[in-house]
Amino acid sequence: MDFRFDAETLLLKENIQQFIQDEIEPFAMQIEEEDRIPDSLIQLSKEMGLFGLSIPERYGGLGIGMVEKCALYEEIGKTHNGYTTLIGAHTGIGTVGIVEMGNEEQKQKYLSDMASGNRIGAFALTEPAAGSHATNLKMTAVKSGDRYILNGTKHYITNADVADIFTVMAVTDKEKGAKGITSFIVEKGFPGFQVGSMERKMGLRGSHSAELIFENCEVPLDNVLGEVGQGYVNALKILANGRAGLAARNLGSCQYLLDLSIHYAMEREQFDVPIIEHQAVSHMIAEMAMEIEALRSFTYRVAWMVDQGEKIIKEAAMLKLFGSEVYNRVADKAVQIHGGLGYIKDFPIERFFRDARITRIYEGTSEIQKNIITGQLKKAHSK
Repeated sequence: MDFRFDAETLLLKENIQQFIQDEIEPFAMQIEEEDRIPDSLIQLSKEMGLFGLSIPERYGGLGIGMVEKCALYEEIGKTHNGYTTLIGAHTGIGTVGIVEMGNEEQKQKYLSDMASGNRIGAFALTEPAAGSHATNLKMTAVKSGDRYILNGTKHYITNADVADIFTVMAVTDKEKGAKGITSFIVEKGFPGFQVGSMERKMGLRGSHSAELIFENCEVPLDNVLGEVGQGYVNALKILANGRAGLAARNLGSCQYLLDLSIHYAMEREQFDVPIIEHQAVSHMIAEMAMEIEALRSFTYRVAWMVDQGEKIIKEAAMLKLFGSEVYNRVADKAVQIHGGLGYIKDFPIERFFRDARITRIYEGTSEIQKNIITGQLKKAHSK
């Protein structure tokens, strides 16, 4: 496995790095204070092609592989995580389902507008009684003539307030359990669909999550995504595919925190020497750097496996678990190194500390990842 990037990818990575530094990072504190990503930044992101990271060239996207995409995600992760999540949720779980499971008519209908950012994507699986227990969906989809009628609610849906296209999971046959779940492409304007109350969160300001309400929502038969009864399988594939991208964004945030910590530790003096000369601080920095390099290697290995078309259920779960745990440990050490400065809102460290916490919960909790890993190991050893 060779993770060295070609000249084109390196140039694109440098362009994204410069874009993040020049255009997004100066607005990070404004995003945090206003809980809103300025429209001007969304427009600039469209012009940069960031909404098309996961979409093939023939539909207007960048047409790059997962390794290259993770290289760009790593740079995007080095700024406000609310902005990062808006982009990541769209280009990850918001579009992957249509790219991977959609038929040609669906791809032609939706992907071009999604690649340009004119229509934002979101993924709707979680319900009040079905978070970690994803097969316990209560939302129903009943076939009626040339359409399905959806009833139920979803919650904690990222991008809910700005999304136009939703990949939605609903029960079409409750007697079949996981095999009775079907995925649908739901447009914001479909009759019977509405966005409900917004969630007030600890972090990720600027990236909003909300409830979705389906009251006799009418979805055309043509908007079934994949095969009827394959919705749970689709959901697992979408989530597994997106975990390399999520890890890459976590990696970028970790690197950002490490860079800030090294700079601060070399400038800040205590007992007449920079604090990086104190063993307690230098050891924290060494541990941060070690874990970041491990995460980097693991991220690009799993991304490479995705590009090879390999099965990654176990590896994706391991990466999701490891990436979120590393991010939380790195953020905690960054706060400790910065001391009081790391705890105040005028400096970005405390923001990253709060933002890191959700990575152990969303897109599958750390506990669920451990269940998946153990399940895959048991399956391998029972053959």
